[in-house]
Amino acid sequence: MAGDRNQLRVGRLLKAHGLKGALKLELYTDNPERRFIPGAEFTLQVPEASAWHGKTVTIREYRVMNGNSVVFLEGVEDRTAAESLVRAILWMDEDDEVEDDAWYAHQLVGLDVVRDDVVVGRVVRVEHLPAQDLLIVKTASAEVMVPFVSAIVPTVDIPGGRVVVTPPAGLFEETTTTQVDPDGAGTADDAPAE
Repeated sequence: MAGDRNQLRVGRLLKAHGLKGALKLELYTDNPERRFIPGAEFTLQVPEASAWHGKTVTIREYRVMNGNSVVFLEGVEDRTAAESLVRAILWMDEDDEVEDDAWYAHQLVGLDVVRDDVVVGRVVRVEHLPAQDLLIVKTASAEVMVPFVSAIVPTVDIPGGRVVVTPPAGLFEETTTTQVDPDGAGTADDAPAE
């Protein structure tokens, strides 16, 4: 996958489109017309058992068809070949252009995780799943998987060394001192042990 190079996840191949090797593309980039130009090369993230494991693909053509992003790849000439790439995630080498709301894993690891102005943990790694990325946050008692979506992680402050989280109820509760009584009211009688 990304190896020692800094790479940015830019898309996921959703399903074969038509009979000539086209694939519908889920975009993880704000600038597909610049990323998916003919000749652009992408590293594939696929299961180890896939015939495509460890390989790259090159864009032959990018189009928007009926509101969907569609790519044609070199060497993928028919529907059968296209279907062998379904669910593959496309990565490209980092370039000088930084998109809004796009960070590399190496920039996020080590950042403090702040909830309600309190540091609740630290980002120890980023897991890239097909649906979304997860921030793995090490707290005092556990590792918490935080979906890396703007509703839950509204602020990423690289210079300030922190991410701000607004998690749903229950995500960090096992790591805090708030106890819930049977009536559902929170109590904070226990002081944190430090």
